[in-house]
This record gives sequence, C-alpha cells and structure tokens, in this order.
Amino acid sequence: MPDWKDLKRFLDNDGWELYKVTDHYYYRKKTSDGNLRRTKVSMGSHEIPGRLWKEILKRQLGVSMEYFNKNS
Repeated sequence: MPDWKDLKRFLDNDGWELYKVTDHYYYRKKTSDGNLRRTKVSMGSHEIPGRLWKEILKRQLGVSMEYFNKNS
C-alpha cells in the first residue's frame, strides 16, 4: 500500500491544485466533464490502510491503481 507521501506526489504530478494547508493538504481538480474532485492528504508518513486506500482511489481520485502507479 502507498503512504501519504506517495499520494501527495501523485497529486502534484497529476495536476491537482493544492488550495489549503492546515493539519492536512487539501487538493482539488476539475475533470474534463466539469466535475470537481477533492481529496485531503495527511501530513503523516505512515502507510494508508488498505480499505481507506481503495475508497480514495475510487471515490476521490477516480483513477485505477495502474494509473496511480504510472503517474506517481
């Protein structure tokens, strides 16, 4: 499983906008169909738990694991 730093690197590489920094990094990206996707990234360095990781990929990022690996 990826860790939070891997997720942040992916978002930076994939053109997501960092729009707020508090105790988390907050990102957003407008998709080609006009939808706005949002996610937040912990400032911790631990691994993302498997179940949470699957939810982040599917519901927040809207990408496959293959796409994530290719662009991180």
